[in-house]
Amino acid sequence: MVLFLVNISMGSVHIPLGDVLDGLAGGDMAKASWQTILFQYRVPKAFTALIAGVGLSVSGLQMQSFFRNPLAGPYVLGISSGAGLGVALLILGGSAFGWSLTNSTDSYLSWGIWGVIIAGSTGAILILLLMSFTAWKVKNSATLLIIGLMFGSASGAIVSVLSYFGNAEDLKLFTIWSMGSLGGISGDQLQVFAGVAVLGMIPVILQIKSYNAMLMGERYARSMGININALRWTMIMSTGILAGSATAFCGPIAFIGIAVPHLARILFRTGDHKVLFPATALIGAAFLLVSDAISQLPGFAETLPVNVITSLFGAPLVIWLILKRNFISDF
Repeated sequence: MVLFLVNISMGSVHIPLGDVLDGLAGGDMAKASWQTILFQYRVPKAFTALIAGVGLSVSGLQMQSFFRNPLAGPYVLGISSGAGLGVALLILGGSAFGWSLTNSTDSYLSWGIWGVIIAGSTGAILILLLMSFTAWKVKNSATLLIIGLMFGSASGAIVSVLSYFGNAEDLKLFTIWSMGSLGGISGDQLQVFAGVAVLGMIPVILQIKSYNAMLMGERYARSMGININALRWTMIMSTGILAGSATAFCGPIAFIGIAVPHLARILFRTGDHKVLFPATALIGAAFLLVSDAISQLPGFAETLPVNVITSLFGAPLVIWLILKRNFISDF
């Protein structure tokens, strides 16, 4: 809550915490412009950070626990790459193939944020369906992981082709989207994002005990009566919904899904997912709130892409975790 308040008070225009509290309580703020900045821009952006941080970090914890791989993350299954492919087709397809969808910057803006969200969601759902079919055909989890990486690589290759043939304006738009952004989401879109995230969290809540059993391997989990196939399906669906929606609404946000679950394990010193899931969700939300506050460059008119900040913080953290002598042995 403290980080939420700090986040919405910081930016190119500083709003004192006292006025922020007065505004949230329904009172009058010292300046009318602060009211507009607070409720039309900063509060929706802060809630977007909360939802995206929870979704990406919980997705990462699911992947790491299911595959027993400390470097697994929500992007491993290729679902977020599929979302990127959908957005690339929307933004770059016009100039690359001569379609009438996005031949200019004005054309892209006419689609608005909903167009980007729908395109990203469609791409994520397509890869999600392919991964679901693969999970039905393939019984080995390691093979499923490799196939997910291949789907991601194929999607990335198609995006590269579109980028090569796209014009400069469309390529710039797609590059900005790929850097990640928590802004520009309205209240209605935020409600949809929150509803989708809650839907993606339901399988997590139902399968917490199963993830505890998976820490000892698939054979042990089966001996404990865990239905591995059902767990695999729910993991794919939950990760696809959480990570896919976060990518569709905010663009790709790096390192949250990989770094935050490990940070939760270190801080809480436990492997019990009844503790790890809520801890990871809270740390993920806090991590993205802090990253967003830093990216706003308080006191300056410029704003850095949030992906830059999460990568600068996340990359050293992951390297440090890998180099810890006793960390990898936990998996």
